[in-house]
Amino acid sequence: MEMDNNLLTAMVERWRKETHTFHLLEGEMTITLKDVAMLTELPIDGDAIIESSQKPLNGWGQFISERLGINIPEEAEEGRRVPPLHKSMLLIPWLVRTVGELPEDATDAQIERYARIYLICLVGGFLFPNKSGGNMHCMWLRVLLGDWDEIGRKSWGSACLAMIYSELCKCTDPKTKQAGGPMFILQLWVWEHLPTFAPICPANSWGPDEPLRQWAYGARWIGAITSGTSLDGYRQHLDRLEFNEVTFYLMIIYL
Repeated sequence: MEMDNNLLTAMVERWRKETHTFHLLEGEMTITLKDVAMLTELPIDGDAIIESSQKPLNGWGQFISERLGINIPEEAEEGRRVPPLHKSMLLIPWLVRTVGELPEDATDAQIERYARIYLICLVGGFLFPNKSGGNMHCMWLRVLLGDWDEIGRKSWGSACLAMIYSELCKCTDPKTKQAGGPMFILQLWVWEHLPTFAPICPANSWGPDEPLRQWAYGARWIGAITSGTSLDGYRQHLDRLEFNEVTFYLMIIYL
């Protein structure tokens, strides 16, 4: 799915951190936990993710080495200013290059190792990316390199919504130039609830009897190409947005 930065910027300009809502002509709207659950199928029940960002006693490098069997160099790669692990931030592209592809005759231990690395890439590079898009805070490793069952019991959807709110509030500061976090969820939310802002849904949308229907509702936008509308165009549209252009009940449509 292509990201529409102009659309997201226009929505950020309408966000008010005092109410955690978008202020529109006809009233206020916000993205809810139910929206996140239906658009992504991420769990919203379970334990909150409240892992400490404090370094382990022996440092993050030793923590990663003991659990993944990877030694992280202290020197920066050619063309980079900092090493792969710097100030509790792990460079995900370096991790992917280092482990390479899974061998065809992989052992169970190797398969588990690669599965954990896949989760690191998914969480750090897709669900909770920082503004650089290539680094993740090592605090997530306390969960992802821990007990498998414990990972599944976490409320990942709640964490995504909390980060979206946090990043939107940070963006109300004029000095902030870029947002991190799962902004793709916000874009899906806008497309569903403000359909006049949405591009044409891809022709490969599935019917109720097809297996892909079991996916998250937001998956129907896979392959969507943004409209190319300018930032001013979105601003003007929001200024004259009418009540009948808003879809309030995503659940009714989903069911």
